[in-house]
Amino acid sequence: MTKCRASSRLVRFKVNGEACRDLFRQEFLHNQSRLSLVPQVTPTEQEMTKTQKTIRSETEAYCRAEIDRMLKYSQTKVIMPVVTLGLLQVFLKTGQLAFLDSEIRKSYEGAVRFLKSFLGHDVHIGAKYYDAYGTRMSRYSVLKSIGHLKYELQPPYTTFASGLSAWIPLRVQRHIDARLGIVPILGDASARVAYAKDAGQFCSLIAEQIGKTSANFEIFSFAVIKVHLEKFACKIYRDTRTAAHDKGVDLATNFGVVYQVKKLRIETESDANRVYAELKLNFDRERLQDGNVILVIDDISKDIKKYLINMKVQSISKNDVLKMAEHFEDPEDRQKVLRIVSDEFRREYSSDIK
Repeated sequence: MTKCRASSRLVRFKVNGEACRDLFRQEFLHNQSRLSLVPQVTPTEQEMTKTQKTIRSETEAYCRAEIDRMLKYSQTKVIMPVVTLGLLQVFLKTGQLAFLDSEIRKSYEGAVRFLKSFLGHDVHIGAKYYDAYGTRMSRYSVLKSIGHLKYELQPPYTTFASGLSAWIPLRVQRHIDARLGIVPILGDASARVAYAKDAGQFCSLIAEQIGKTSANFEIFSFAVIKVHLEKFACKIYRDTRTAAHDKGVDLATNFGVVYQVKKLRIETESDANRVYAELKLNFDRERLQDGNVILVIDDISKDIKKYLINMKVQSISKNDVLKMAEHFEDPEDRQKVLRIVSDEFRREYSSDIK
C-alpha cells in the first residue's frame, strides 16, 4: 500500500513537473518577446531561418527554399532562379549534367526567352550573363565546380528537376507581381487608357503603387511631377537609376532646380540635420543657399518641414505628389503619367537579352 502511494505521488510529480516546465518555458518566451530579447525578424527572414535549420538538403522543399533565397537578393532583375531554370530544362531534355560556362550562358538565355513568353513581358528578367554566375550558383548547391569554368548540376535539383522546372516560372511571376505590381502591364497602351479613363481609379492606382518599393516611389513621383511641371512649360529629367547607390534619385530641370527623391520619413530635427549633411555632400553650397534643392520624400512633419525651409530646403511629401495627381483632369495627362512610369521601369528593368 505504501509503495502504491509512493508510486502515485511520483507519477503526479512527474506530470506536474512537465506541466511546470511547459508553463515556465511559455512564460520565459513571453518575457523575452516583451523585453525585445527575441530578435524581431520579417516573415521572409523568419521563414528563411526556419527553412535552413529544418528542411533536409535532399528534398524538393530545400531546392524551393534556396530559390526563394535567390529571389530575396534579386535587385533590378531576377538572375539566379532563371539560370537554375535553364539548367534544369536542358537536363530534362538531354540528361546533361556537366556544363561549360558557354553552355550555362546558352541555357540561361533560353530560359529568359521562355519566361518572356510565359510572363507576357520582359520586365525584371534578362540581365546580361557573366561568367561569375556559375561560381555563384554553388552558394545555392545548384552547381559544383569540376574544372576551370566547368560545372556539374547537383542533386537534389536533378532529382526534382521536373517539378522545379514547372514551379520556378510561377514563383518568378509571383515575385515580380509582388515587387512591381501593375507596372509590367502598363507597357500596353490599352491598359493605360483603361486605368486613366476614370480620375478616381487613376488616383487609387497611384496611391496603391507609389509606396510598394523605393523604385516605385522614385519613378511614380518623377512621372507625376514631370507631367505637373509641363503645364508650366518646365522640363525635368531623370538621369540616375533607382539601383544606383546614391541614396536617392536626382531629377534635373531646365530652370536650375534639382529634385532629390528619397523614400524616407523625416520626423525629427536630427533626421533633418542628417539629410541636410548629405545634401551638402551632393550639391554645391551656392545651389543650397539659393534654395534650388527640393526633397521629394515619403513623409515629413509640419514642424520639420518649416525647419528645413529655414535651411532653404523645400520638401514635397508623398501626399503632395498624390494631390498633384488628383489635379490631372485630362485623361491624356493621366495616360502620360502611366506611360512615363512604364518607360522608366523598362529603361531599368527590361531584358538585355532579345
